[in-house]
Amino acid sequence: MQKQRLTPTVMALAAAGVLTACGTETGSGSGSVGSEPRLTGVHWSVESVTVNGKKQQAPADAYVKIGDKGKAEGNYGCNGFSADVSMDGDSVDFANAISTKRACDKLDFEDVFKGAIGKGELKAAVDGDKLTLTTDKGDRVALTSEPDAPLTGTKWNVNAIGDGKAMASLPKEVAGKAHLTFDKDGTVRGKLGCNNVSAKADVQDGTITLGAPRSTRMMCQGAEAETEKKLLKLFDGKVSYRLSHGGLSLTAADGTVVSANADQKK
Repeated sequence: MQKQRLTPTVMALAAAGVLTACGTETGSGSGSVGSEPRLTGVHWSVESVTVNGKKQQAPADAYVKIGDKGKAEGNYGCNGFSADVSMDGDSVDFANAISTKRACDKLDFEDVFKGAIGKGELKAAVDGDKLTLTTDKGDRVALTSEPDAPLTGTKWNVNAIGDGKAMASLPKEVAGKAHLTFDKDGTVRGKLGCNNVSAKADVQDGTITLGAPRSTRMMCQGAEAETEKKLLKLFDGKVSYRLSHGGLSLTAADGTVVSANADQKK
């Protein structure tokens, strides 16, 4: 069997998985990459890496995720990375990885993790929400799937606005102030950076139809006023949305893109 590039499949919003698979889902229990379509579009959090019998626990930020067209992304524990990925049956191969160059306090885990997934084919085995990647020398990477944060009921803190090609972080005057929450009763409420806002919100598969905004009447200036002007473009029309683990992307009809993160506070 020749090695094939991974192809896009349907990505369930609440699914968890890193490898694009083919075949028919077989239900719960263990499986391999080639027979588990439920792995598609999943955020895999790295739990540990075992090399030469020595096990190292992973930092909280370490993860792996594969999108469409045979591309992978993730975080080694401090630095982010992207790579090409291909598979042959239950074998997975990451290649041509590039990463950021952040100065990190401890790079020991990064070096071990990078070495484990970057030196040839890995055998992938799935058991429930667990994935194990094993090298030909017996070194192992243990991962656990994490579902996307739900669209409704989550407080989404706006962190950037752009046009899809370039995104700009919110100005410091507004950072941490703008947020939206989609309720199960078909409404959205939140703050635009200065004024509070609410509107009807009809959530469909991949789209949200937002009604006319109802907002408070505080006078806003500078960065607050500019941010509100941009966020108001989401309302009184249909927007598309995409969930990615703890992230939400909203795209308005005019191309304005709003990026937000799930609030982790309990």
